[in-house]
Amino acid sequence: MTSSIALFFLQADAGFFNVIVEKFNQGNDGGWMWPVLVTLILGLAIFLERIITLNLADINTRKFIVNVQEALQEGGIEAAEELCAQTRGPVASVFQAGLMRSNEGIDAAEKAIAAYGSIEMSFLERGLVWLSLFIAIAPLFGFLGTVIGMIQAFDDIEAAADISPSIVAGGIKVALLTTAGGLIAGIILQIGYNYCVSKIDRLIAEMEESSITLIDSIILLNEGKPLITPSVDDSADSE
Repeated sequence: MTSSIALFFLQADAGFFNVIVEKFNQGNDGGWMWPVLVTLILGLAIFLERIITLNLADINTRKFIVNVQEALQEGGIEAAEELCAQTRGPVASVFQAGLMRSNEGIDAAEKAIAAYGSIEMSFLERGLVWLSLFIAIAPLFGFLGTVIGMIQAFDDIEAAADISPSIVAGGIKVALLTTAGGLIAGIILQIGYNYCVSKIDRLIAEMEESSITLIDSIILLNEGKPLITPSVDDSADSE
């Protein structure tokens, strides 16, 4: 039973792939499906690189804050700095920058956190400009293929001095297929772009919220007061 189901899906996937290849070849009569395909491949490459980078940057922030506060109480600023240096992600980098300047006062620590926060944000958003460019030009390549296809259809009409459907159908079909290809590529890349942006927004929000907690912890430590430790849910690991 299981093997029959697997065989069915394999055959369905093979049939779907064959249809895609066939439509690509039909729409590529003027050569305009290749720019659409190249744009899609480049956009997907950037998307995959961003997903890997963002997943590596994602940590259990609450647990990390607790560990930093424990290091502050047990070993002071140096112990907390060492912990941040051993932890990946933008939150740890921002924490380390603030701790390194904490001996110069709270204002210096806040400025360091703000400066390094901007740097980390630029690292998180790197490549998204190119992804948005590919989202814009993929449909444009498709529309350009549409225009070329319609010009081809009218050229065929002019050459044959006839407007029968059989003469113009080829050019119109190329026009519609290139439009569909460009729109599909744009939709796929737009979904990937929005996913990356939502993940970056969450990481930035965590970074800003955690920075406030760090400044409060440094103030309490300097005043000799106990640190306010946030609750930690070990099951709420990074998504």
